[in-house]
Amino acid sequence: MQAKLPERFGRLPKAPLEVKPVPAYNEVGAAPAYYEHGTPDGKRPGVFFVNTYHPQDRQLYVAETIAFHEGLPGHHLQISIAQELQGLPEFRKEGGYNAYVEGWGLYSERLGKDAGFYTDPYDDYGRLQADIWRAIRLVVDTGVHSKGWTRQQMVDFFHDHSAVDESSVQSEVDRYIATPAQALAYKSGQLKLLELRQRARAALGAKFDLRAFHDEVLDSGALPLDVLERRVNAWIAAGGKAAS
Repeated sequence: MQAKLPERFGRLPKAPLEVKPVPAYNEVGAAPAYYEHGTPDGKRPGVFFVNTYHPQDRQLYVAETIAFHEGLPGHHLQISIAQELQGLPEFRKEGGYNAYVEGWGLYSERLGKDAGFYTDPYDDYGRLQADIWRAIRLVVDTGVHSKGWTRQQMVDFFHDHSAVDESSVQSEVDRYIATPAQALAYKSGQLKLLELRQRARAALGAKFDLRAFHDEVLDSGALPLDVLERRVNAWIAAGGKAAS
């Protein structure tokens, strides 16, 4: 993916990315993988941590999609570019809007497919499984907080529409109950990014440049989705050439 980034992005981060195992003191309770951003000057790299605790019990079909989401072109690229921007207040560089940040992570999983990866059907199944997991969140979070669903209804919907393991289902539904709408951010943000890309492609036709579109999305740091949409609409109106 590192080698393919220039085909899809005009601006690339200066900060390098390293891959490390989750530290032993934290591996038992840590997520399967996570990202820790580096410093704005690039002296400390971003790190993609992979949990190697009890590897024989881990589902590896999601490994590729997690790497794109957390590393490149996902959180490392988006957060590093934001940190390196000039002329913005610090809170704009360091702050985050969940729908934008996690939406970009999920959008990046799809970019891996667009770039020709997931050549093993096992890994592509992992991508599809991860995508439907985020889609299920839209239903069960709304179900419990707006429609009066029980916890068991949430669990049943997961089992009826995915192959997510029982332990993950149980912990996920508790997360949704405790933190309303947080899990909606992933799919909501991804859908908006895909919508804006298609809108730009349809409006600009042969003038559409994927690299320029991505630069427009990333060159102001994390934004609320309505602000991002206004920026992209202005960029489309300007012919897809100048930043709005």
